[in-house]
Amino acid sequence: MWPLYAAGFTTAFGAHGIAANLGGFSDDAVTSLLVLGGLLALYDGAEVLLKPVFGTLADRIGARPVLLGGLIAFAAASALYVLVDSPGWLWAARLGQGAAASAFSPSASALVARLNPAARHGRAYGSYGFCKSIGYTLGPLLGGVLVWAGGLRLLFAVLAVLGAAVAGWAALAVPSVEPLPKARQTLLDLVRRIADPAFLAPTAALAAATAALSVGVGFLPVSGRAAHLGTVATGAAVSVLAACAAVVQPKAGRALDEGRLTTRTGIAAGLLITAAGSACAMLPGLAGVLSAAALIGVGTGLITPLGFAALAAGTPPERLGQTMGAAELGRELGDAGGPLLVAGIATLATLTHGYATLSALLAVGPVIALLRRGARTTGMPDTMT
Repeated sequence: MWPLYAAGFTTAFGAHGIAANLGGFSDDAVTSLLVLGGLLALYDGAEVLLKPVFGTLADRIGARPVLLGGLIAFAAASALYVLVDSPGWLWAARLGQGAAASAFSPSASALVARLNPAARHGRAYGSYGFCKSIGYTLGPLLGGVLVWAGGLRLLFAVLAVLGAAVAGWAALAVPSVEPLPKARQTLLDLVRRIADPAFLAPTAALAAATAALSVGVGFLPVSGRAAHLGTVATGAAVSVLAACAAVVQPKAGRALDEGRLTTRTGIAAGLLITAAGSACAMLPGLAGVLSAAALIGVGTGLITPLGFAALAAGTPPERLGQTMGAAELGRELGDAGGPLLVAGIATLATLTHGYATLSALLAVGPVIALLRRGARTTGMPDTMT
């Protein structure tokens, strides 16, 4: 399991270590909030297109070879910017990293489910999410130190070495899991399965959580810079977000496995907490940055393991790769759409308006669910159906 956890760490550290430092350092490559939003979305845009493809491929040929190929490609894409340092190649390297992550991320998620019994899925995904959160935590902080010491090229060099090391570790330690036989699936069958609320509800929650996480990592440093915080200080402040998520995820997974928490209640609470965090980002100064980071971290820490455990429980084992790839597609739509939404609103109005809009969108789902539940409890007609 540990190489799978390391793969999750790699994609988190790479994505957010770079993202958290683009807005506060690289003036040559990032000339506006819209350009920043584009660079943040590029990594995830590649994943949006390719994760379902690689997830289906993992079901067909096995998740292990797709995992290894993705890690090797990630190392190569990172090395590209080390060799050729220019703004144009920064875009190319980020695109390559996103394409590579689209291969090894859903493969790792599927292997987590295949290598653990259903009764331990909450703990397994909690541990997987914990290691990703450690990557989110160290990414902004250590990334800020590396960028301060040697620029973005040093950070990309570290990522190249990390990707190659995890690929070698996985090749030695991860067992080969043969693809399971499966019945023929038509396009209509796939549409029906994806349209099932058992898939849509956790995927939508994961997408919303990822949107808030991406906005927090990408734009809280901008708010920190407005409060006259330096690069390392803003990286440390944003790392609070991931640290909170790291602490909460294993506890949420354990509570789910022990029956002390349901996926519906936990996900709804997580969305409301995340919405409160986005609202706190509107507060000026260090207090706003820290409170927003802490609440967004706690909210996403609740949502992530519960969402993946719900998906694994409702998916036939032979379709895990496809389901995880499709779910990751939803997450990446949130990851790409969140920064673009906030950047677009910030360009037209202010960054505060962008945070307010995201907070309102996050709270819509849980509020509607609470109103529906209240209408059923009191016997009133449910006019929101």
